[in-house]
Amino acid sequence: MTETQRKIGFFVCLATIVLAVLDMQIVSAATVPIVKDLDPEHGIDKIPWLVSAFALASAAMLPLYGRLCDTLGAKPVFLGALGTFLAGSALCGAAQSIGWLIASRAVQGIGAGGLMSVTMVVIAQLKEPGDTRNKGAGTGGIVAGAGMAAGPWLGGFLADHASWRWAFYVNLPLGIAALATAVVVLKLPRNTTSRAIDFPGAALAAAFSTTLLLVTEWGGKQYAWTSPQILGLTLACAAAFALFLRRQFTTAEPILPPALFRVPELRLGFAIQALMGVAMTGAMYYVLIYLQLVRGIASSSAGLFLIPMAAGMTVVGFATGRLSDRGWSERTFVISGSALSSAAFLLLATTGTHSPLWHVCAALLVIGLGFGQFLGQLIQLVQRRAPRHQLGVATTAVRFFQTLGGALGATVFGTLLNRLYDGPGDIGALAALRGPARTEGMTAYVSALDSVFLCGAGVMALSLLLALRLPKVRPAVEAEPVRETVTV
Repeated sequence: MTETQRKIGFFVCLATIVLAVLDMQIVSAATVPIVKDLDPEHGIDKIPWLVSAFALASAAMLPLYGRLCDTLGAKPVFLGALGTFLAGSALCGAAQSIGWLIASRAVQGIGAGGLMSVTMVVIAQLKEPGDTRNKGAGTGGIVAGAGMAAGPWLGGFLADHASWRWAFYVNLPLGIAALATAVVVLKLPRNTTSRAIDFPGAALAAAFSTTLLLVTEWGGKQYAWTSPQILGLTLACAAAFALFLRRQFTTAEPILPPALFRVPELRLGFAIQALMGVAMTGAMYYVLIYLQLVRGIASSSAGLFLIPMAAGMTVVGFATGRLSDRGWSERTFVISGSALSSAAFLLLATTGTHSPLWHVCAALLVIGLGFGQFLGQLIQLVQRRAPRHQLGVATTAVRFFQTLGGALGATVFGTLLNRLYDGPGDIGALAALRGPARTEGMTAYVSALDSVFLCGAGVMALSLLLALRLPKVRPAVEAEPVRETVTV
């Protein structure tokens, strides 16, 4: 590829990541118009599935995407993921019922899982031979920050001034242009050596991640933790996980090779990314709940308070990219990001029922500055140390562990919050309290929430300890014996 082709390919990757990140957030602001149009009587109960279907499908496909990249090459997998995402977007825009829309969101999620992971493999392969710069290292923070800030606003704007359907149709022009450009411009290596794909292992990974996400989504909300539904899902999750582990240690070509965990950077990187997923869930979800429940801010306005966090991610994304090119190591950024994130959670833990809102904004800004250092640098670290023939598996595993960490974080923090709350009634009835009972309830809720944020600080402190164990800069992994390759 020429230098111009590489630059065009890089911007195509950025555009597709933006599309995927936007669609994780864009539906939240368009839920009311969707319900009014498709099912005004019963649709509100099905709204959570618009988010869940997308997340479940995205997570379930991640391990398979990694193996497909290593077997078929990154270009055809990238094109397939982008095509699937666009097909899902078109189906969402044309939906005539909530069920149709939920199923289409699942199709969209299947494609989005590739756009948020395979694109990082493509970016790694766009480097010229011998190029040691951290190209794309800071793009994770920039893109995630921009998508987080723009997603809810764009969804609300389109729903108010056009139609909620354009929240999905807006993907098509940019996506089709990116698809056509990628077909022409990208010329990436493909391994011609025949390798088996562990489809049973991929199915078990999908079953394990899906049941885990359903347990965290339903437990204590739609169903009690001791209900037959949750207990059954938990048993199914444990069984799928046990079978998945057995499969990985016995098959010749595992979907998530255990050998990857023998590399310190990969083993620690996966763990740190999972911890970041745990903490990010607490930061975003519970801060928004605090703003809406305790401070009485409307949900549409509460989302605007994430702008400082998004701004922090964006700023640090630019900065880390520049500093990486000057020789700063990924290890340095991961250590710094962990420390900043832990300090930000300590700041959140001092929030009271009448704390100034700038206090919350300042904490979210610092969290953005911390998390932004993880998003690109950990992937870069993993890619630098992963065996070349397992680059796809290692890259998608980073995103997979972040997703599982986020699911576990939602469960652990939610359970902890409910157990620590000692106010009148239960947390679910707080919004209906009035007078002195409401004051007492809000005080008790904020006290419990501060303890949750302290736990978030502890999670990031553990991430800091793991980051300090990362080996200092080491020579790159020696190249494997040359295989015959073709470009596609």
